[in-house]
Amino acid sequence: MSAATAGGPLKKLVAALRESPALWWSFLYFFCLLSGYYVLRPVREAMAASADLETVFPPVLIAWFASHGIALKDFVLQFLFSCVFVIMLVLQPVYGWLVSRFPRRVFLPAVYGFFIATLLGFYALFDSQVPGRGMAFFLWVMVFNLFAVAVFWSFMADVFSNAQARAYYGYIGAAGTIGAFLGPLITSALAQRVGIANLMLVSAGFLIICLFCIWRLRHWAVLREREQQLVSGEKPMGGSVLDGLKLIVREPLLRWLAVLVMFGVGVGTLLYNQQASIVRAAVSDPAASTAFFSRIDLAVNALTLLLQLSLTRWLLSRHGIAPALLIPAFAILLGFSVLAASPLPMMVAVVQVLTRASEFSLFKPARETIYTRVDRQWRYKAGAAIDTAVYRGADLSFTWVHKGLSLFGSHVVFVGGVVVAACMTAAAFGVLREEKKLPRDR
Repeated sequence: MSAATAGGPLKKLVAALRESPALWWSFLYFFCLLSGYYVLRPVREAMAASADLETVFPPVLIAWFASHGIALKDFVLQFLFSCVFVIMLVLQPVYGWLVSRFPRRVFLPAVYGFFIATLLGFYALFDSQVPGRGMAFFLWVMVFNLFAVAVFWSFMADVFSNAQARAYYGYIGAAGTIGAFLGPLITSALAQRVGIANLMLVSAGFLIICLFCIWRLRHWAVLREREQQLVSGEKPMGGSVLDGLKLIVREPLLRWLAVLVMFGVGVGTLLYNQQASIVRAAVSDPAASTAFFSRIDLAVNALTLLLQLSLTRWLLSRHGIAPALLIPAFAILLGFSVLAASPLPMMVAVVQVLTRASEFSLFKPARETIYTRVDRQWRYKAGAAIDTAVYRGADLSFTWVHKGLSLFGSHVVFVGGVVVAACMTAAAFGVLREEKKLPRDR
């Protein structure tokens, strides 16, 4: 590959940033958002994997499980994921109330302001070594990841038209991928030097930059709404706190999107959990297994960035969302079919890389472009409900599905994965059928 060819995607990115000031601020926003999250992600993993139960759980909870003859250490992740799902169900109507009662200029800063304030609280918890801080932090990070990212993409649909979204969402996703590279590097460099507590302040700093980006981007959101005579986001949306869930039940497109997300999460959860089981059985050295997982993460991020800078824009601009949904779906279906026949650790790793990279680079941008063509109730209420409550519900459900299938071995898990991948592919066709009924651009 020539230097000119290799630099093509980068030159196009630079040209796009010069062409659209809104893209520049969106790029910075998503970069800072995911940098801040990935600074915290290793801390979350360390808390979940800690052998010291008092670091993770409050003493009263440990005592309660012990008094009922249950070894809490054997159900750490299952218990934590169950708690996450319950919290999502509680927070969904709270978020629905917020976006119904307050205009965009209030609820967007309020969401990120809440996360910044709680990070300062976690600074105090970790600095004081409070027992049970691990559980609180794990639950908080899981909620933060989904809500903060869901709000981001909803706001992007306010700022950009459908045509702009198809041209720019790949680049915006690339900004997040670069942030996903930077965050762990910051944590690796600083964790032992400054301590975990101070990492909370680093992440809070990134979120403060996000607030500044929101303030700058409001101008383009208002401008687009005026030019296209859309309902203004500077006024409260109104409605009930459960409108998001009601819309999902009522609207065929939203139902298919929810089903697509559910089965998409399903294939990822089955693959992730079974990969952990296979590696645990095949690799006894913790250092070797850590290196194996780190290489997978590196490969995922590298492939994602390559696709976002080269393929995503071209597919979405020239051919719409169909290839971006169907190519990954068929690739995942093929990958699980191969694994059902030969569940080797290296093959599992290859399918894992393809699955995660295609989700970040193609699936997610394609789904999000749909929300540029619907009203704000759909994207801020229904879209957020799909990306939070439906997502975590699927995560929890398939964690237990895997636990049952794994009793019969890897082959059965991956055969189950083929079925789930086939359902995901069918859901993609359902989304495409309903998406054609929407107005072409807004």
